[in-house]
Amino acid sequence: MEQVERESMDFDVVIVGAGPSGLSAACRLMQQANEAEQELTVCVVEKGSEVGAHILSGAVFEPRALQELFPDWEARGAPLTTPVIRDELFLFKNGEKAQKLPNALVPKSMHNTGGDLTRYVISAGNLCRWLAEQAEGLGVEIFPGFAAQETIIEDSVVKGILIGDMGIGADGQPKDSHMPGMELRAKYTLFAEGCRGHLGKRLIERFGLDAGKDPQHYGIGLKELWDIPADKHEPGLVLHGSGWPLDKHTHGGWFLYHAEKAQVVVGLIMDLSYQNPWLSPFDEFQRMKHHPVLKQYLENGKRVSYGARAITKGGLNCLPKMTFPGGLLIGCDAGTLNFAKIKGLHTAMKSGLVAAEAVFEAIAQGDEGGKELTAFTAQWEQSWAYAELKESASFGPAIHKYGTVGGGAYNFLDQMLGGKLPNIHDTTPDHATLKPASECEKIDYPKPDGKLSFDKLSSVFLSNTNHEEDQPCHLKLEDPELPIRDNLPRYAEPAQRYCPAGVYEVVEDDDGKPRFQINFQNCVHCKTCDIKDPAQNITWVAPEGGGGPNYPNM
Repeated sequence: MEQVERESMDFDVVIVGAGPSGLSAACRLMQQANEAEQELTVCVVEKGSEVGAHILSGAVFEPRALQELFPDWEARGAPLTTPVIRDELFLFKNGEKAQKLPNALVPKSMHNTGGDLTRYVISAGNLCRWLAEQAEGLGVEIFPGFAAQETIIEDSVVKGILIGDMGIGADGQPKDSHMPGMELRAKYTLFAEGCRGHLGKRLIERFGLDAGKDPQHYGIGLKELWDIPADKHEPGLVLHGSGWPLDKHTHGGWFLYHAEKAQVVVGLIMDLSYQNPWLSPFDEFQRMKHHPVLKQYLENGKRVSYGARAITKGGLNCLPKMTFPGGLLIGCDAGTLNFAKIKGLHTAMKSGLVAAEAVFEAIAQGDEGGKELTAFTAQWEQSWAYAELKESASFGPAIHKYGTVGGGAYNFLDQMLGGKLPNIHDTTPDHATLKPASECEKIDYPKPDGKLSFDKLSSVFLSNTNHEEDQPCHLKLEDPELPIRDNLPRYAEPAQRYCPAGVYEVVEDDDGKPRFQINFQNCVHCKTCDIKDPAQNITWVAPEGGGGPNYPNM
């Protein structure tokens, strides 16, 4: 495509992603500017059609960072209305039996009641919608429906971002509706794209931010929102569990939270370090819901929404350097989630607050941008969020090394001793853990019953996913022949199963030969393919702005 002339806008700070970390940073930046009576221009770009459209999380929320940002959050109408009143932890032994763990044996990080801080069952998407209202009230400009496609780097300094073009056809040529993407230039750019951000991934590689760190580890989170009978609903009841249907080589756990208005959220978080290429996280989730512990709440209910998202869960051992000339990585773009708590919203928000303070301090002193804000690193490492990550550094690696029960026992003891046990590392990337299909047992998943369990396509329909069909495929294959040539004979092409949205299929062409088909219109932007493909042949890039899921109350 020929070179196009692009318009450019200048800001003091550009933030990529209207999630918890990005919006918290935006709010804190403007709070400081308003307090100092200093002019500051802050812009947030969001690839979703609206703020919250692409936000997916459990979520039990710990409002520590929110309290720091808006001490009067309750008076401002923050959507925290369902305090956790009781939590229970189960170990599923099989499809019928479960063992409830006594509180005394539950690691303290997983307790959601007690202490001086009330936790809440919330919609993370609605929290972000509310944070966006606060940000705009403070003077932040928010542009939903615009996808950051490239990072502007000049002389090894990040200078801003390039918004993706709109109106490009599948053939790569401009359509009549073509609109060139703008350059958004800034003194400092904060990358808050969430897990496996496509720009963050490149920045980590470009600036060597992960040098000396363990490879990042991920999970896939699948979630559904259900309306349930009122007599089965207990607002604020929080259930967690592990075990069946996952085998001893596959780690993860489920959750079921009772939210407001006779609704529950149910989900499965599964480590992407699993070994069996026949495994389908989506189908594990669907059969899991038939266990009596979960079925008792969902039976006679109605599923109203579905979504899936990868989770950055490696913790401190995998946390990259978060600074580089001209910008910062924050939130799940870096990997600030505390997996020991199964919570990441509060730490993501705190990373945004610390970033905002470091950036504003520099600009207030006349900084014209482009420097590496080493002051951020010192402030971040002195924060309570960093202390949380340090205390739980071995949580995930211990489970990977010793299994769910053994790792759980290690973590229980480590927390009892205040983190005194040796730090455990997991140095095998998630994409490198698959065994050949011939060495693994093929999994025969039960047919969905349409009441508790469902198929992928009806699920994607509930995610409100939509992409303009006449646009380039945003799932790029470095070697288009590799899926059929290598992955199919060795791994039975696992993309057919690890994708939770039916994007990848192996179909027969007219000659009866297998062909790798990508249904990119189904993509819910979970990024699992970018993470788990054993050859790292698939790269996820942002499609045209506004495409993807549109999650309500998720």
